[in-house]
Amino acid sequence: MPRTASTPRRLGAIAAICTAAFSTGALAQARNHAGDDTPAPALAAEPVATLARSLQVGDIVFTRIGAYPFRKVAEATGTWTNHVGIVLDVSGAEPVIGESRFPFSGTTTLSRFVARSAGSRVAVMRLPEPLTEAQQAAIVEAANQRAHVFYDTGFDTRSRRQFCSRYVREVLQQGAGVEVGRVETFRQLLASAPRADVGFWRAWYFGSIPWQRETVTPASVLHTPGLKTVFDGTAA
Repeated sequence: MPRTASTPRRLGAIAAICTAAFSTGALAQARNHAGDDTPAPALAAEPVATLARSLQVGDIVFTRIGAYPFRKVAEATGTWTNHVGIVLDVSGAEPVIGESRFPFSGTTTLSRFVARSAGSRVAVMRLPEPLTEAQQAAIVEAANQRAHVFYDTGFDTRSRRQFCSRYVREVLQQGAGVEVGRVETFRQLLASAPRADVGFWRAWYFGSIPWQRETVTPASVLHTPGLKTVFDGTAA
């Protein structure tokens, strides 16, 4: 990526956007700017506490970050979701979610995870086969190995950094031997997304989209064949 005099300012702007997007305090802003595909009122609604009681280690939890760049991620992938995490612990007061977020990967509670979602939209998907205790422990260990890794705003599966859908895919692959999501190049992704704002992505990558770069999206994880829907609606 060529550096110009404006590059540090652009990187600083990206960092500021990501920080705001992943803070609980940004919820009101996220709701106000969720876009035309904001979840419809007809969706199922459930208190977070009720949802929490249904979760298991290894469940995949999807939300929608309302900040502009993340709305562009959802737009490019043709679905509502643009962020994903994985349940790592259900033994405490509330479930613990592992995630890759800005500035680095770690864990958070279910309530905080959902509170960041525009319109309180959340979906939970479960693997088709029950996980053994050994697999659950291995998932936790795989997540621990990826803790405190810096967030990758380039969405590159070969980067030393991380991003949410890659994190979930790799944790499940290592911990349970299960593959979720689909790895594809940016060329393949954007060619299949007529609503994608190519101009935005060109600007995001400082004038040149890395067409051959491989990535994996929250949408491809959500639509993995065989996953079972535990919940899809709003939770507050």
